[in-house]
Amino acid sequence: MDGSVGKLPSLNGLKAFEVSARHHSFRLAAEELGVTQGAVAQQVRGLEAELGVKLFERMPRSLVLTGEGRGYFADIRRAFEIIAQATGDLRPQPVRLTISTTPTFASKWLIPRLPDFTARYPDLDLHILATERISGFQADGVDLAVRYGRPPFGPGLATELLFEQEIIAVCSPVLLRDREPPKTSEELAAYVLLHDAHNSWPEFIDRHLGGAAQAPYKGISFNQTSHAIEAAIAGQGIVLANRDFVARDLAEGRLMQIIEGSLSGPSDFYLVWPRYRKSAALETVIAWMSGEARRT
Repeated sequence: MDGSVGKLPSLNGLKAFEVSARHHSFRLAAEELGVTQGAVAQQVRGLEAELGVKLFERMPRSLVLTGEGRGYFADIRRAFEIIAQATGDLRPQPVRLTISTTPTFASKWLIPRLPDFTARYPDLDLHILATERISGFQADGVDLAVRYGRPPFGPGLATELLFEQEIIAVCSPVLLRDREPPKTSEELAAYVLLHDAHNSWPEFIDRHLGGAAQAPYKGISFNQTSHAIEAAIAGQGIVLANRDFVARDLAEGRLMQIIEGSLSGPSDFYLVWPRYRKSAALETVIAWMSGEARRT
């Protein structure tokens, strides 16, 4: 045997038969194929004549496969599925890259910028792993991490500063509708302070408002900075937040800086990745994130 393929029937006829058999209707097959009902019926009749076999019983309201038609339909459908899969395998598959971040970084910095990324790089798929736990590059399949800290982060890891921590006090403009911004620690006591796990308020008050007030401060605590920021946007109080995390909220008027001055955090935000891991996709994502940080 030479392995050559025998004479195939009309591919248009096969497709018309497969679609008609799925729908049990020439009319619905014609809608799927974008041709006339008569054209579909003619192609199926031509296929039946070529094969010398009747494939359908034509009923008043539907088509019914004959015994030969049922067996032929199962094989033809499987053949088309094989062709579709083989064709799909030829096309370039999107490259998937996993980024590990904190939940706040993901929600307040990365996710708002993803539409720009996907528009620029449609062949790159990002998987965002947002957790307070430090994910492992090997154990969790992480390609790139955003870490809050100071280098070095570990042997064999490359780092690049993304942005420095600059903590500012912000609130919704609604909160100041009928009152002046606080200028002293005593005036601040009239406001609700929104706290996150970092609890930078004591240092901020001491540095920018002349020490702690005698009256106790009203406060609400959150374990996620992003939740504290959302509470501030909702007008529930004043929050201390990284300027980069609230830059869009400030620009679009959802938040305003209520007290002049800022704090430098004990750590900054870095991109971290295994030094040995080199790929065009990884370099693209690093360059894009660095560019976004500089633009902000």
